[in-house]
Amino acid sequence: MKAYIEPILRRGLAQIGAPEETEIILERPKQADHGDLATSVALGLARPLKKAPRQIAEGLVAALEIDEKYISGIEIAGPGFINFRFTPEFFQMRLDHVQKNQGDEFGKLRPEKPLRINVEYVSANPTGPLHPGHGRNAALGDTIANILEWSGNDVTKEYYFNNAGNQMRNLALSIHARYLELLGLDFVLPENAYMGTYVIDIAREFMKEHGENYAEPTEETLDAMRLFGEKWNFAGIEKTMETLGIKHDVYFNETTLYEEGKIEEVINKLGELGKTFEKEGALYLNLEEIGRDNRVIVKSSGEPTYRLPDIAYHMEKLERGYDQVIDVLGADHIDAVPDVIAAVGMLGGDASRIRPVIHQMVSFVENGEEVKFSKRLGQSITLDELLEDLGKDVVRFFFVMRGANTHLEFDLGLAREQSDKNPVLYLQYAHARIAGLLRFAESKGINLNLEAPLDVLTTDEEVALIKQILEFPEAISRAARDLEPQIVAEYLRELATAFHKFYHERRIIGADTEAEGAARFRLAAMARTTLANGLNILGITALERM
Repeated sequence: MKAYIEPILRRGLAQIGAPEETEIILERPKQADHGDLATSVALGLARPLKKAPRQIAEGLVAALEIDEKYISGIEIAGPGFINFRFTPEFFQMRLDHVQKNQGDEFGKLRPEKPLRINVEYVSANPTGPLHPGHGRNAALGDTIANILEWSGNDVTKEYYFNNAGNQMRNLALSIHARYLELLGLDFVLPENAYMGTYVIDIAREFMKEHGENYAEPTEETLDAMRLFGEKWNFAGIEKTMETLGIKHDVYFNETTLYEEGKIEEVINKLGELGKTFEKEGALYLNLEEIGRDNRVIVKSSGEPTYRLPDIAYHMEKLERGYDQVIDVLGADHIDAVPDVIAAVGMLGGDASRIRPVIHQMVSFVENGEEVKFSKRLGQSITLDELLEDLGKDVVRFFFVMRGANTHLEFDLGLAREQSDKNPVLYLQYAHARIAGLLRFAESKGINLNLEAPLDVLTTDEEVALIKQILEFPEAISRAARDLEPQIVAEYLRELATAFHKFYHERRIIGADTEAEGAARFRLAAMARTTLANGLNILGITALERM
């Protein structure tokens, strides 16, 4: 609808003397009885045209050259909103066009200038199995990457990790303590030890491979155990990602930034620019000029804080030439993000290319009570166990069905529900129902005819389903613009609802006329294509049978 009406509006705006750069925003009215599409363009022209918005709207409507075959009405509402109503013929025409010309690739966008985009997500250090809280980051990041790819961009999926530092040393110390335990020797668990049973498994595998001569906690011993634990944990993380249907293109190790001198380069350049100062032996980043507290980037011990490698890492990504650098981060990073972006700008990097997606935490509820998870303390279940319990499709959908900036309450009871109350099964059932319908039709010798006229699709249910199908590219566009996967999830729910209503009200096989049957068959097939494409973007299986 937007692609059709925008050129008409643009010509009308030229007729009334509106500036060439006038922005045209077209949206679906919140209330269906207000029409199919609305624009507030007249409201923004009051100052340049020195007229009341409603007067501008009246002049614009009078200047529009419309085809009454496709537009049934134009109304001016409120202070100057313009509402458009389209005829069934318009929707039939558009459905015919996309089905014949785009087919299975319906919804894919083809921008004039595709972007090179880096999406970094998960990025958990290899200190243990991923816990369920990591699942939201993984599902959001991968789905955002899928949406951006579907929008015609060149996307790199990246995983950033640190295999040094205190967390990895604590892992090595934890493994060594369990190693001593397996040897039957006295042991003391270190402060902040990792308590999960997986640490015992790592120690047992280490002993099996390296023997029993590592009882002394030398640096050589701890380095060997740290490296072994890293490989063991990363193998598990990659297996979890595979189960989730996720494959990263790049694994970037923070240690590389030190080895290639990127950290020292950042420190030196910030110093040369006068953006750092020393206090009590620590090095601070001066952020007062942007109204933020100054931050320690190197402790008095000489150890860098996590902001420093993050600054160097983002500079490194920008130097790779990405048009956009997207970080999917938990809410615990929210305070550091502005500091890192500010420092990148100080260093001459284009900070506007960095787009953080900050997601709120997840709480898991079962039987009305919250379930607690902790990787370090070894309590409750891992993400692997959640996947084994619920399956990839349910886990991925539940993690993206709410906006990233809202707290997510993951209802385990609803996730286990084996009915259409489960929002994932509701979508999969719609696809499976159409797939079954098409199989049955084929068994009766009824084949899809793309030349079948669509002019018989005039009932409310038929037109509503066509409208919803045609909204798919716009849903993808909005989700890509705002980096919000739940837009696609909500769109698919509305599409499934529209199809189920159409299916119950209008017979496809056994329709009153052959023409109605053939047209409805085309409509059902296009609904199936749209559902399959949307589910594919979300990383969810489009089931053929249920």
